[in-house]
Amino acid sequence: MDSKLRISVSPHIHSNITTTKIMLDVVIALLPAAVAGCIIFGLGALAVLVVCVGTCVLSEFLFNIIVKKDQTIGDLSAVVTGLLLGLNLPANIPLWQAGVGSVFAIIIVKCLFGGIGCNLVNPAITARVFMLVAFGSMAKAAFPDAVSSATPLPQILEGNTPSLTNLLLGNIGGAIGETCKLALLVGGIYLIARRVITWHIPVTYISGVFVLSLFIEKFDFMSALALTLSGGLIIGAFFMATDYVTSPSTPKGKIIFGIGAAVITVLIRFYGNYPEGVSFAILLMNILNPYIERLSGRKLFGGKHK
Repeated sequence: MDSKLRISVSPHIHSNITTTKIMLDVVIALLPAAVAGCIIFGLGALAVLVVCVGTCVLSEFLFNIIVKKDQTIGDLSAVVTGLLLGLNLPANIPLWQAGVGSVFAIIIVKCLFGGIGCNLVNPAITARVFMLVAFGSMAKAAFPDAVSSATPLPQILEGNTPSLTNLLLGNIGGAIGETCKLALLVGGIYLIARRVITWHIPVTYISGVFVLSLFIEKFDFMSALALTLSGGLIIGAFFMATDYVTSPSTPKGKIIFGIGAAVITVLIRFYGNYPEGVSFAILLMNILNPYIERLSGRKLFGGKHK
């Protein structure tokens, strides 16, 4: 009887799911895109990924030593940040720039705000935006033949649509991990199957971009499909917009988040100065996330919404 009357604070239900296990699943889901990127772009892509992952882990390790905190590199979150950032960079970017972006992601965006779970915005996507603004070379990405060229988005907007086969397999210009859409879709489906993420944000975000692009392109189905399969939309929708800390926790909030990101992405793509709007869209929705949470939050039992 005494055990039934014992009072304790929440949580009252526990599981064996840990941060490390979740991050390991994300790493596994990103491996197909990483391997595909290294095959398409060669050793330059591998070097960028190694520098980003290594610098992120080392930055968090040294920060914890300096501020005398317990080491947190074992939770693999720094590995995920480095891998995501590297996959969002062109293979021919100077390695020192990749290192600077990695330090910015871990120290400025993550650690200074209190570490994992406390950051206001996604570290990888924020670092990519920082590098896009700070380094002019970020506006270009490597072709598979190592010739520097922009992502195919501007060509599609001008009416030059690449084949869907090239878009799916990655035989186009772009960042290391955003070109092979087939590998990204395999990784995204794996995360959903493992229940690491839900379908709400990826499906809403991707379908929203397709529908809006179809409307703006005067119902040119192939052009809208090519725009959906170009740029960083797929990797952003599955791997960065779904970040636990910076995205809503309720299905309703996730759908609002996905729709908002789709609208911002399309507006920047068609009417902005940058050909790609995914990074800016996710970053802006991260900032709006607290308000989305408040709008879409579940009512507490016995309580009222203010």
